[in-house]
Amino acid sequence: MKAWQVGELGMPRDVMRLVEDVPQPVPGPGQLLVKVRAAAVNFPDALMCLGMYQIKPPLPFIPGVELCGELPDGERVIGNPVLPGGAFAEYALLDAGSVFAAPPALDDAEAAALHIGYQTAWFALHRRAALRPGETLLVHAAAGGVGSAAVQLGKAAGATVIGVVGGAEKAAVARELGADLVIDRKSEDFVAAVKQATGGRGADVVFDPVGGDAYAGSTRCVAFEGRIVVIGFASGTIPAPSLGHALVKNYSVLGLHWGLYASKDPQAVRAVHEELGKLADQGVVRPLVSERLPFHQAADGVQRVAEGSTTGRVVILT
Repeated sequence: MKAWQVGELGMPRDVMRLVEDVPQPVPGPGQLLVKVRAAAVNFPDALMCLGMYQIKPPLPFIPGVELCGELPDGERVIGNPVLPGGAFAEYALLDAGSVFAAPPALDDAEAAALHIGYQTAWFALHRRAALRPGETLLVHAAAGGVGSAAVQLGKAAGATVIGVVGGAEKAAVARELGADLVIDRKSEDFVAAVKQATGGRGADVVFDPVGGDAYAGSTRCVAFEGRIVVIGFASGTIPAPSLGHALVKNYSVLGLHWGLYASKDPQAVRAVHEELGKLADQGVVRPLVSERLPFHQAADGVQRVAEGSTTGRVVILT
């Protein structure tokens, strides 16, 4: 089968190689073989290429942590492939216990982009931060893959959503997603803008997949008893929180590694999937797929996600 392989560590465009004769994977106990129909690009794909992700598959490996595939009986499913055989291939393996039906309302590319991003946003907003109707939600990278999911789910939860983006094009995307206020960090001070928009109170919940300056600024505009949920560090800078500052301002810093729920609380993951499917059927949420790339452009897609130059989700079609 055709597959993209990483045989050495480095930037995705430099180390991802399209190989024509990779052996088709053989299911082991409790595994299912799926024909990949679409594979969503995620930031961890780039981090794995660089050897900087917490999961480090043995070389050579096939990247791609999220897919929409087809079972032998024709059923469409979504899930996370069993590494080191990732989603950027014609076939992949899924653990039978973590296979989910693709929502009928979504096409292959949208379904491929639903699982990780929307599960992450759901657990961050509801399980970790306990977002309540009427609260103010601040979403960093609001036009990005997981940020766009947080905007939609925040609006669905009845929150006032403030989106922070970098550039006019991304600002337009965040507005289309439904953000009540969009702040372009390249031309505005988001801390001052959040304080002004909230009458000095600040944001009740902060969704931060960026880290670095985004996190530092968030601590200055988080509300009394606010919650900052740390999703990731797309900026490349992992902040060192000041616990003294959290103490005197009475806010919480919460971590969210969604992947742990698959082993710690798989029933919760399945329940959230069912809820997301209902929201998709109702048209409340729909993954923002900005680019649908042919299979031979997978390396370019991963590279641009690594560089932060994309909006929404990039999906590779097989």
